[in-house]
Amino acid sequence: MDQTVLEKDPRSPTEKVRLFRQRFSGLEHVYGTYDPATGRSWQVKRPVTPAVVLRHLQGSRPLGIYLLTGDRTRAIVVDFDTGDANLPLDFMAAAAHYKLDTHMEVSKSKGFHVWLFAEPTGLAARKGRAVVQHILRETEAAEVEVFPKQDSINLERGEVGNWINLPLNGRLVRTGKTVFVDTKTGLQPFPNQWAYLESVGTVSEGLLDEIIEVNDIDIGSEAPPPLAVTFEAPWTLPPCIRRMLDEGVTECQRVSCFRLAVQLRRMGMPYDIVVAALLEWRTRNRPEDGKGIITENEVKAQAASAFLKEYRGHGCEEPAVARFCSPDCPVAASLRTK
Repeated sequence: MDQTVLEKDPRSPTEKVRLFRQRFSGLEHVYGTYDPATGRSWQVKRPVTPAVVLRHLQGSRPLGIYLLTGDRTRAIVVDFDTGDANLPLDFMAAAAHYKLDTHMEVSKSKGFHVWLFAEPTGLAARKGRAVVQHILRETEAAEVEVFPKQDSINLERGEVGNWINLPLNGRLVRTGKTVFVDTKTGLQPFPNQWAYLESVGTVSEGLLDEIIEVNDIDIGSEAPPPLAVTFEAPWTLPPCIRRMLDEGVTECQRVSCFRLAVQLRRMGMPYDIVVAALLEWRTRNRPEDGKGIITENEVKAQAASAFLKEYRGHGCEEPAVARFCSPDCPVAASLRTK
């Protein structure tokens, strides 16, 4: 097989990263990786930036994604840890009976991953897992692992679930690993992996609901919505932070973003909600001296930094915060009495 064919595509690296992130997304503030030499794996508490994805595609650092965001996922992956291709092929044939689109990848080791991609809005993980496990039981492969491994995670408690190694690792592609293969041509890799990724069929939650109803599949009790927070906030936002959020800033955007993220986290907000709030906040910024507005990736990076540990400082002494200080702020008042 001509391995160079797998790399020939007119898309720029930026376009490939964008397409890759459309298909393989999950938690944005943490990811997994491993050492190809030793096999040792570990978690990285850093944002999943385009640079992180590009390193994976180039083969310099593998990338694994945490698929679950609350109780939803953009993909379901069946991990066949065996060199016997008949097992995943049987699963795919059974899935096709239910009109489910499946996609077969040669994994980095000896087995195969079968991917089911969701529509952009994602799907309830418990529904996807239940349907996939039902099909696995039908094909007498109930012991096969399914990712995500949980129906939901609690982001407020710092849960992240389990990560799955992603396809198209640049180092392994050249050996015929981590590539999608055509089940109609003897499992030969698709000649253009990027064209294939762009054209893959997706699974709708509506189809899952039909399969669940017709086959009377038990999906368990529904997890509470990720945004249904039923606690009293242990911290209220100081006046300066509320002003920064309402008005936007004209300078020190990154420091401001970090301080806002710290305060929002202290209120009990999970990472994804903090990011959503800060992405809205950035649209209100009016940088001086012709500087650009803080980017989405920079927002995510600052938010991720705020979640690395428990920050106790208020940042009152920093110019980014001080300019919004209010004389009736209880935090400032307590500092003045010290």
